Amino acid sequence: MKTHLLAAALLTITAGIVVAYPAMQAPPVPSTPDRLPIAMQVDQQARPRIEAVFVLDTTGSMSGLIQAAKENIWSIASSMAQAQPTPELRIGLVAFRDRGDDYVTRVVDLSGDLDSMYAQLMDFQANGGGDTPEAVNQALPEAINTISWSQGQDAYRTVFLVGDAPPQTYQDEPSYAEIIAIAKSRGIVINTIQAGSDGSTKASWQEIASLAGGAFFEVGQGGSAVAVVTPFDDAIAELSRELDNTRLFYGDADTKRAMAGKQAASDKLHAAASPAAQAKRAQFNSSAAGAKNFLGDSELVDAVSSGRVNIKDVPKESLPESLAALSLDERAAKVEASSQRRREIQSELKQLAEQRQGHIESNLAKETDSRDSLDYRLFETVKAQAKEKGLNYDDAKAVH
Repeated sequence: MKTHLLAAALLTITAGIVVAYPAMQAPPVPSTPDRLPIAMQVDQQARPRIEAVFVLDTTGSMSGLIQAAKENIWSIASSMAQAQPTPELRIGLVAFRDRGDDYVTRVVDLSGDLDSMYAQLMDFQANGGGDTPEAVNQALPEAINTISWSQGQDAYRTVFLVGDAPPQTYQDEPSYAEIIAIAKSRGIVINTIQAGSDGSTKASWQEIASLAGGAFFEVGQGGSAVAVVTPFDDAIAELSRELDNTRLFYGDADTKRAMAGKQAASDKLHAAASPAAQAKRAQFNSSAAGAKNFLGDSELVDAVSSGRVNIKDVPKESLPESLAALSLDERAAKVEASSQRRREIQSELKQLAEQRQGHIESNLAKETDSRDSLDYRLFETVKAQAKEKGLNYDDAKAVH
């Protein structure tokens, strides 16, 4: 009996050693600059996701609404980001015209880097068209089939089809009924937004939304835009530019190249976007959902100040050029100075954002009713539909 007990105990101990051996022998995984820390990976995996693709008619008659989209995409993003729990937000764009125009479709894939998406949106100008129907039946398949939608059941996926003309019919294209069937099989809701009041467009848009289980609504030809300009916008835009300059992107060559593209998009935004749009972007970036857009995938100041990375452990070739030539102590001092300045700017931005919001709340309601605007109607649609994915907007209001 004792022999059996001893044998069993030895087997148990041996099995435990075998199981534990890899962990005992494996060296700790280093924190590499070109990979997100484990804590951030878990956080991103755990967060619910909103994926929204705007399928936008960019023909000549849509100039007013395109301008409204450029001015309000940041307030739309901020409104979406208010959900609880805080979502990861990815936005994409499919611009379309018709055959014979400069282009039929142009696709900007889903991304959490809204700066880069916005930089491309800024390049779109209304042009072309002529005859009324447009290439809807080519644009919708592009949105459904070429966009990198996530998999699984935990994301709210939606398309907003925006235009003022019905679909053009070509024999070599699928009907929108076929397109919608594919979208529904992939858990993508298609909503339709009509600009203007064309009767044939309304009939098509309503049918598409009905078949797709989405919403239909109308806005004015210019998007029923509400011009939200405050006395605080210029100061917020300037501080936002300075805040962006505290970023130090690092990593391998591919990562640094990608982050250089992100920085170029931010620079373009500061040079060409209105102060009001920049103020709205700053407000979005200050939210939990906007941190990804501000920091990108590999930002050194945040990594060091949060304790995820020790600046002395980062290889020289992974550092940004501004740090590579410095000594270890000088690198640490520069990162700390950037971190300190970032905290100061963020504190100033918070105060100005509160003043801006107070100004809007006390003046906007007196001047105009914003409930018919593009951004308000979009938010109300998202608010209603995202509940099915566990996103709660009960205490949220549309951001302007």
